[in-house]
Amino acid sequence: MSFLNRFMRAGCAALVAVALLAWTPSAQALPQGNAIKDPKALLRNSLPIDNPTIRKIQDSIEDISYQLRAVRRWGPVVTDVKKADVMLLNKKDKILASVAETQLPQAETLISEIQAGTTNLRTLAEAENKDGVLDERLRVLDLIGDLEALMVPGFPFEVPEEYSNLPQLKGRATVLFKTTKGDLTAVLDGYSAPVSAGNFADLVERGFYNKMKIDRAEEFYVVQTGNPDGPEEGFIDPKTKKYRAVPLEILAEGDTVPTYGTTFEDIGRPLDQPVLPFSSYGAMAMARPGDEPDGGSSQFFFFLFEPELTPAGINLLDGRYAIFGYVTEGNQLLGKLTTDDQIISAKVVSGLENLVKPKA
Repeated sequence: MSFLNRFMRAGCAALVAVALLAWTPSAQALPQGNAIKDPKALLRNSLPIDNPTIRKIQDSIEDISYQLRAVRRWGPVVTDVKKADVMLLNKKDKILASVAETQLPQAETLISEIQAGTTNLRTLAEAENKDGVLDERLRVLDLIGDLEALMVPGFPFEVPEEYSNLPQLKGRATVLFKTTKGDLTAVLDGYSAPVSAGNFADLVERGFYNKMKIDRAEEFYVVQTGNPDGPEEGFIDPKTKKYRAVPLEILAEGDTVPTYGTTFEDIGRPLDQPVLPFSSYGAMAMARPGDEPDGGSSQFFFFLFEPELTPAGINLLDGRYAIFGYVTEGNQLLGKLTTDDQIISAKVVSGLENLVKPKA
């Protein structure tokens, strides 16, 4: 194993270890906060849309799990559902105002399905059926996410021309991983990280990760892979015969375009929060040499987030490593993977039309 490969792997794990262990006494005393840990919720929130009505409906349905987390507060649950019902009924025109005319029939159908779901939620809540409420809540939120996806007006910004030699994902894509421990499904978010997600989708399409071994598997830390056999530490583009280097790419909350080539700390913004945070078990991010922001290529890691070990607000990975997606199904398998396992295959099962190949 070369020095660069050891550095890339060790640098990633070392920073995770710092994030988990190097707390000051005052930091340990901070409240846990309410960091969003659900990957689908993070993906919904990161969609580049501007429709306050659908966001309020989403918030009302999201709030149900908070009301049921510790104490079964059925009154507030029913209130949440009623709020959503009223907005769906009385503000339908405001919801549809963000949907393109060609998408209106699909949006109308989704609204009807959401209304049927909230009716079911109210019946279940009034019967104090906790398991039924939580299951129906997830189904309704998936429908809301589908409706919100129809509101995206197009790709929200221009990627700097200097990265036109790299694949870009102008939207989202879903990847199915088959591993020796079972299947994982992940959603790549090109709206927030088009170059990182595009690079990954392109490598998946090429079959690069098929039969790829797991390089590192550390409980409470990371599962890392993407280091090909042989002397190279990343992907060698067959056209250029060169190492494909991918820039560090992180979109901060409130920004309209990602920051490229530098960490938030290095530009004096250490407290800024990324749109895609390391607060979900199975967050996917590019690995890179510790002192080379633009040194990533094919190696990536799944972050094994543990809320007890990584309190909200003091996660040292945010703003330093580039997340490009989240595992949305099967993430419980990540903790079972070891260096004896491998990715049997990886396939883009939807969204491949959003992948833009590099300019010739």
